[in-house]
Order: sequence, then structure tokens, then C-alpha cells
Amino acid sequence: MRCALILVTKVIQVAVLVGLLSGWATAQTKSLLIEDMTWTEVRDAIAGGNTTAIYYAGSIEQNGPGLALGKHVFIAHYLASKIAEQLGNALVYPTMPFAPTGDWGRTSPGVIDPSKKSGHMQFNGSVNVSEETFAAVAHDVALSAISAGFKNVALMCDHGGGQSGLAKLASEMNKEWGPRGIHVYYIGDLYSKEKDLMEDYLPKHGLPVDYHAGTDDTSELMYIDKIVNGDSPKWIRPPKLVKSKGDDGTGVNGDQTKATLEMGKLFTDAKVSLAVNEIKQLIAAGK
Repeated sequence: MRCALILVTKVIQVAVLVGLLSGWATAQTKSLLIEDMTWTEVRDAIAGGNTTAIYYAGSIEQNGPGLALGKHVFIAHYLASKIAEQLGNALVYPTMPFAPTGDWGRTSPGVIDPSKKSGHMQFNGSVNVSEETFAAVAHDVALSAISAGFKNVALMCDHGGGQSGLAKLASEMNKEWGPRGIHVYYIGDLYSKEKDLMEDYLPKHGLPVDYHAGTDDTSELMYIDKIVNGDSPKWIRPPKLVKSKGDDGTGVNGDQTKATLEMGKLFTDAKVSLAVNEIKQLIAAGK
């Protein structure tokens, strides 16, 4: 009897261990973010048909006293996986956290003139990279994806600055790689057409258009904050949300106080759908 109990115990232990290892292995390979994967998992995923690479840039910029500086980064990082999931054949490169946001105010070596700062760089914590640097990073990441074996690279950005640079870069790279059956595409619909949706939706519901960090942006971040961080908001400061016309020094131009989870889902779902549709159309056209 004792031997039988020992044997049963060992069998149970082995079964539990196998289960844990199986769960661990699944957890290691389930992510579509290449930063979560090993190089062999990326290799095998590409060989298995995941031949589209997603490059989604964010921005570190002021969003008033009630929203974290990383708003665009958090949105881009979350939505990139959703876009990849819906495509069904894509992997996601790490979120680019920086974008053109204004002027540093550097007037000469070692001198920053506050009066020469512009855009978001007038507010503490914002980070600016030049249009050239922004495009150069996107170029090198796209080239890395091509080198790895991806056949299609989709470039997109959640922030307004740098959109034209990505469009130009995609066009230039496509001219080089298109004849070889490899394509680099600029995905602009998730930014421009989502803004069109917002500009139509908000006034119809008695809300001011969101020019910066207003109802749209706040709703999107509120929704993603809820999904990612649960009932303990990490990126929203509810008591500090403001309504502003952009003339009070808060950095906000819109009404953050009217943000809702429902609008956040509406606008983020729209971004995903717009991106997926545009990527599919461009790949189908093969240009």
C-alpha cells in the first residue's frame, strides 16, 4: 500500500509539473510582441506565415495635469497587438516612444532659451526628436524587419507629428524593396480617419472637438488604463482632468471631464479596424 501511495504521489507530481511546463511554454509563445519572444520563436513564426511586421510609434508629450505623458505610447502598445491579432499573420515590433513634439529652445551650444521652446516642449517631461531622427529610427527598424524575413512592414503613429515623415519613408523604401516582393506601407487611416470620426461624433453629442488631450484622447487612455490596470488607474488623474480651450497653460485643448469608457472603446476599436482594413487592402494590391 505504501509503495502504491508513493507511486500515485509521483505520478501526480509529474502531471502537475508537465501542466506547469506546458502552461509556461504556451505563455512564452502566445504573445505577438517580438520583445516577448525568443529569436527562434520569431524565426518560426515568420516561417509559419507571420510575414507582416507592425511598427507603431507613440510619443512622450504633455497631456495636461490629468493624463500621463506616455498616453500615445500606452495606446500604441496596446492597440498594436489588437491589430496583429485581427490580421492573423503579423508580429509587432517594440513601440517607438519618441516623436517630433516641438523645439527644445537650444539657441547655441550649451544654451536653452525658454522663450524659443515650442509645441509640447514648453511643458516639462515632453521629449522631442527631430523629423530626421524619427524617420531614421523607423527606417532602421523596418530594415531590421526586412532582414529578419518579413515581407510587409506597416508603419504607423498615434501622434500627429511625424506622419508625413513616415509616409515619405514608406514610399522611398517601397521603391527599393517593392520590385523584390517586399513592401513597406504607411498606415495613416488609423490616425486621420479616426480624427474624422471624432470630429463628427463629438459635436453631435454636444462635446467640443478634441484638438489635444481632450475627450477623445482621454477616453482612449481611460479605456486602456481600465483594461490594463483594472480598478486602480495608473495613467489617469481623475481629479485633475480639465476643460480648456488651450489658453490657460494646462496644455489641454478640449474637454477631458466628459471622457467615458464607452467612447474610449468606440475610438480605439475604430483605430484597430481602420488599420487592419488599410493593411489588408495595401497587401492585396501588392504595390
